[in-house]
Amino acid sequence: MEEAFSKTEFRNAMARVCAPVNVITTNGPAGRGGFTATAMCSVTDEPPTLLVCMNSRSAQTALFLENHRFCVNVLSHDHRELAGKFAGATADMEARYASADWVAMPSGTDALADAIVSFDCELSEARLVGSHHIFIGRIAGIRSRPDGNALLYFDRNYVHVPTQIGSFGG
Repeated sequence: MEEAFSKTEFRNAMARVCAPVNVITTNGPAGRGGFTATAMCSVTDEPPTLLVCMNSRSAQTALFLENHRFCVNVLSHDHRELAGKFAGATADMEARYASADWVAMPSGTDALADAIVSFDCELSEARLVGSHHIFIGRIAGIRSRPDGNALLYFDRNYVHVPTQIGSFGG
């Protein structure tokens, strides 16, 4: 099937979708790694599972696949600089980690100490789709805090909503 739109049009349209900013970490036999991602969502609660997308051209892809575990850290608006570092502004992985406080999760992954929520995941499936790997993680543990406003990404910029603005009833 031939698309009626260009790759650029698709990317520009996706930039208009607001998403929470997350730092995805791993630590295990293959080493320590981490990247910033907005492509994360729940899959099911039977068993509790989520997914994360990672560019397959990343030098860290093999690290995540070999460690077979990862942690999704949902960032607050206070973490804008950290998000930039894990997005590649800081190349050295140890320097990225040195810029924040971390707590070890039961699986051995690193959770951001002041993340809004951290999901400790065991990699249950990885699938390559186009340019990205989809990592499906079974949630093995959760850390959360009761406060904080999420850092969001919209229109290729970080934004934050300072207070709750309502519910759609879900």
